[in-house]
Amino acid sequence: MDVCGCPPERLKDTVALAALFEELIVLLELKVIGQPQWHVFPEPGGITGLTLLAESHLAVHTFPEHGFAALNVYCCRTRQRPDFEALVARHLGAASCRVRELPRGVEA
Repeated sequence: MDVCGCPPERLKDTVALAALFEELIVLLELKVIGQPQWHVFPEPGGITGLTLLAESHLAVHTFPEHGFAALNVYCCRTRQRPDFEALVARHLGAASCRVRELPRGVEA
């Protein structure tokens, strides 16, 4: 999903990003493998975060200089869609969010 209109300080805040990941993990009933990884880039850069899941992964790349974040929620099983727009508004202060869903699977 593409998240826009975020205050730059939220996109540089690993605590805010980790809280977003944690809420997604709980809502989607995901199983975390290992420890989340966070890389904070030097100014004016943002953060890249990755959590490995039994179902696949969560990833985020933030660009505070543009008020933008790219978030990937990749699951190998269908889940009920949470209110992504409300989640990113609450955790990242996002003004808008564009969600793209890509069905995946093996073709027989």
